[in-house]
Amino acid sequence: MMALMIDTQLRGRVALVTGANHGIGAATAVALAAQGVAVFLTYKRLEAVNHRAYPEAYDRARGAGADEVLRRVREAGGTAVAAEADLTAPGAPEDLFDQAEQALGPVEILVNNASGWLSDTFSPSHHDHFGRPLRRLDAETFDRQFAVDARAAALLIAEFARRHIERGARWGRIIGLTSGGPDGFPTEVSYGAAKAAQENYTMSAAYELGQYGVTANMVYPAATDTGWVNQEVERAVVANSPLRHVGRPEDVADLITFLASEQARCVTGQRVRLH
Repeated sequence: MMALMIDTQLRGRVALVTGANHGIGAATAVALAAQGVAVFLTYKRLEAVNHRAYPEAYDRARGAGADEVLRRVREAGGTAVAAEADLTAPGAPEDLFDQAEQALGPVEILVNNASGWLSDTFSPSHHDHFGRPLRRLDAETFDRQFAVDARAAALLIAEFARRHIERGARWGRIIGLTSGGPDGFPTEVSYGAAKAAQENYTMSAAYELGQYGVTANMVYPAATDTGWVNQEVERAVVANSPLRHVGRPEDVADLITFLASEQARCVTGQRVRLH
């Protein structure tokens, strides 16, 4: 009996994936490239956390360039171009779309994966229950988090929509990453709130851009090991997970690839959660 082969109909499409030098973004770039998508990936090398609660590999991944991801894409038979970028800089969305179009063609798939993640809180605690450092919420923590996860994501959606409509395109995908959402995110309060804002922008895009052939969805990953999961965190996650496991970046990348595929053409305005 022959296996059923599913054609995602993504070959020849162009994607822009943010925060793609490691973790979920890198896995997404590789997964899309394996389906024949040309990927323009952005990243920003981040400073080391240098805290005992995090494995050393986490700092190395956050501070890496994109060479390893580009190698993996080529091994998968795909095409990719990388650019380091500060998504909070004035004009960054327009500049990135210009670069992507010049290198690969018009962007048809936008994956808002980048995050300005930090841990902040309303409480007087200096550490969370895993021993990770906490900061009191203030203007700096708010601005840093919202600048990437809400403002940059919204501006990227706006630039995607403007170009898509102006060229008369009839096919497009917007996919964002979220955590916490409307239920709050204790010890990561600005992160949860900024992600909730991005969810709202994306849901609005689903309704406003559907008439132009664009779907827009959010992916809510399980606790995913992008290098930050130590043994204590793993034990806690496994104990509370319905599937008794810690997520992998590839799990999330597979869902993102599905939402970009032709098979998900009628899926829009959804917040899809992994466990």
